[in-house]
This record gives sequence, structure tokens and C-alpha cells, in this order.
Amino acid sequence: MQQKIIRKDRHIDLRFLEGPRSRWKELMSAMSIAREFIYGFRKLHFVGPCVTFFGSARFKDDHLYYEVARELARRVGRVGFTVMTGGGPGIMEAANRGARDVGARSVGCNIVLPHEQYANPYLDVSLTFDRFFVRKVLLLKYSTAFVVMPGGAGTMDELFETITLIQTGKVRDFPILLYGREYWAPVLEQVERMVAAGTIGREELEFVRVVDDVEEATRFLQDELVEMWQEANQRKDRPQWWFLEDRVNERLSPSNKP
Repeated sequence: MQQKIIRKDRHIDLRFLEGPRSRWKELMSAMSIAREFIYGFRKLHFVGPCVTFFGSARFKDDHLYYEVARELARRVGRVGFTVMTGGGPGIMEAANRGARDVGARSVGCNIVLPHEQYANPYLDVSLTFDRFFVRKVLLLKYSTAFVVMPGGAGTMDELFETITLIQTGKVRDFPILLYGREYWAPVLEQVERMVAAGTIGREELEFVRVVDDVEEATRFLQDELVEMWQEANQRKDRPQWWFLEDRVNERLSPSNKP
């Protein structure tokens, strides 16, 4: 049985989740995970405040959802937010491209996969991770709101993990914008069944808004983000030379902007 997939000099370790290994290998895995987190913390410390876009990697640039994500990212970027995505193609590319259109900072947290995923060309800050859970933590950590476009299993995972963290009080009640009522209708029907069964409370989902057009999405985001933007900017830190942060977290220069 093949245990590693190699792609672009990166390794996907298939043994990590296969049960107990030697103590030495488990220690090496823990150190590798910590190294990924530190890498992400250093690269992303000064990028915020961010709005994170989730969505399918498979939509091309002629698809309606691609253009919607690009336009929403333009509007988010114009008011001062950084646009953050998973760094790949499809909806991620559309959002990063929208940020680039208006000179906003564009960040991507990519993932090593055996197929499909590659860094899109519209990133000012680009990171690559080996582990999904590290990547998801960082996509959440630096965001003040989430725009969820139609997507597949990965998007569903990101959506419900975010909902769970907010619902259980692990993060603040940041707004989640779901775009596309028709696409999300089966998911929303299941949520209604959960409410009816008492497995989730309707009031626990007050931070989720479903919209169907860019103007409605813009109004929702404007109402929710102004106060968060002001609060996030009050917490802004400055690079410290003893952490070598001026080398890691480079500010955008005019030459980096379109």
C-alpha cells in the first residue's frame, strides 16, 4: 500500500490517521503540526481584518457564481477588509481576483492535494499547508465574517465547522453569509428538520443569513462589518524586529497593486 503521495516536492502523510505509531513518530508529527501553525501565525499576523470566502474550486470564470464572488470581494475590499480564501481556483480565485481589482489585500491559505488544488495568480500573501485542520483554523482565526458560496464536500465541511464553533461559543458570533437560496435549499430543509427535532435551536443560527443577489449581500455585510472593522483596527499590532517580522509580513507596496 502506497503511504505517501508526492506533489511538487510536498508530501501527504497518509499514516498520521491510521492509528497509534511509535512514540517518536507521534512526536515528530506533533512538532510538524506546531511548525505549520507557527508558519501561519507569522505570515498572517498583520493581514487583517479579513472576510473569508468559501466555495467550490470547480467553477470557471464564466460561471455566475464566479462573477458574484468576484463582485462581492470587490465590495468587501473597497471598504478596507482583506479578502482571504483557500487560495485555489474557482470561487477562491474569484474572490482573490475581486480583491486585486480594487487594490485590497488578497490572501490565500492553500492545501497540498493530489489533484485539483493550485495557488491562483491573484494572491498578495500565499501560504501552503499539508493539513486541512491547520488550514481551517487559520482561515477562521483571522476573519470577522464568512461568505459561503455554493460548493462541495469541502465547502460543507467549512460551513458546518464554522457554525459549530460559533454555536458552541468557541468563537464570537461572526456573520455567515450563504449565497444562493436554491442551491442551499436542501441543506436549509435539513436544518429545519433539526430545529423541529430539537437538536438545534433556531436562535442558535441567528448569525446565518441566506441571500440571492449581490445588493442584498452587500446590505447585510455593510450592517455587520462596520463595527467589526473599527474594533479590529483598534487591536492592530506592529511588526517587531526581534521576531524578524519585517521579513515575514511585508506590507503591500504600490508595485504589488494593480
